[in-house]
Amino acid sequence: MNSAKQDPRRVAIVAAGIVSPLGFGLTETLQSLRQARDCVTPVTAFPVDKTRCKTAAQIDDERLLSKAQRRRDRRLHRASHMVIAALAELLEAAPEFPPEIAIVGTTSGGMSFGENFYRSLGNGNGCSAALIANYPPQKQIVDAMEKFGINVPAEVIANACASGTNAIGHAFNAIRAGRYQRILAGGYDALSELVFVGFDSLQAATPEKCRPFDCNRSGMVLGEGAALFALEELETACSRGTEILGEIIGYGISTDNHHLTQPNPDGSGPRRAMEQALAQARLAPDQVGYINAHGTATILNDSAEGKAIMELFGSVPVSSTKSMMGHSLGAAGAIEAAVTLLALQHQFLPPNINFRESDLSLNVVANEAREAQFDCAVSNSFGFGGTNATIVFRKFAR
Repeated sequence: MNSAKQDPRRVAIVAAGIVSPLGFGLTETLQSLRQARDCVTPVTAFPVDKTRCKTAAQIDDERLLSKAQRRRDRRLHRASHMVIAALAELLEAAPEFPPEIAIVGTTSGGMSFGENFYRSLGNGNGCSAALIANYPPQKQIVDAMEKFGINVPAEVIANACASGTNAIGHAFNAIRAGRYQRILAGGYDALSELVFVGFDSLQAATPEKCRPFDCNRSGMVLGEGAALFALEELETACSRGTEILGEIIGYGISTDNHHLTQPNPDGSGPRRAMEQALAQARLAPDQVGYINAHGTATILNDSAEGKAIMELFGSVPVSSTKSMMGHSLGAAGAIEAAVTLLALQHQFLPPNINFRESDLSLNVVANEAREAQFDCAVSNSFGFGGTNATIVFRKFAR
């Protein structure tokens, strides 16, 4: 029997789909990134007259729901329509991609339907069964797969704001270990009043501009969206002759075990996640050309993440694209993975807008996109409870 240890499989990204405040699809997203668009606007989905923060980055419902013609489609949650839009783009690019499993991250699922159901109970009104049927967090990926005739198991990871990154990383490890050849991976979350008011009550949300890594940062703004990736074992993908958009080469996770809503100020949790990802990718820190930071624009998060980046990477270019499109919670890691992939493909550094002056010695990509040449990039996601996750991407080369 051959007992030689088999080398880990390489994991290719063969297609992707995205919808976010930056736009519908990869092309619109790329244009928004290059133009440094500020997509944060006054909240229209629910009343905000009693909250400090009154803005969020929102997806246009008229456009999102324009294809929901059937009565059944109109009952679906907005998050389902986001996932459907992302999956439609992915399958248009890779129509012959047959996933064996879907692994996705979310924190809210169809939460706004739960809010509506609760209000109906309190008002003594009749309650629609459709609200409960479309509320669970797995329903949105199931809706999208059903729409396109995909019948495979679905795993849902809910790990705070690291959910989307954890889902992609978990899928990467599963292919790398040889357990699957093809996985549909990503994340989704839709804006909801309960979540919005919760962050406002914590005073984590800002009534001002979102200013990641700026010395005058005062908090985050919320966003929403969905992003999905077709991940495939590289040799299998090459044998099919499919286009390779890029590779995932490393994934790292850690937990601070410090505080429910505050990261350890020494940055040790984020640093461990980034070190693990680099070790798995077999990269030295100076081989990374760009970091898409978690960068929520809260005082403590940016300080801890900035400290970890400075200690490990030095002067690598860094930006938080949450400054443009808000923080989409469970979807953030997936959407920002797509941003990082676009940066690698098109050799530019996405901007960190609303930036004036930093209290950290970071090389921030301030206010405008910059052209650059680099082969590897990192995407960070750090969530409540100190859940830290990092993914390393590489330009494809045989």
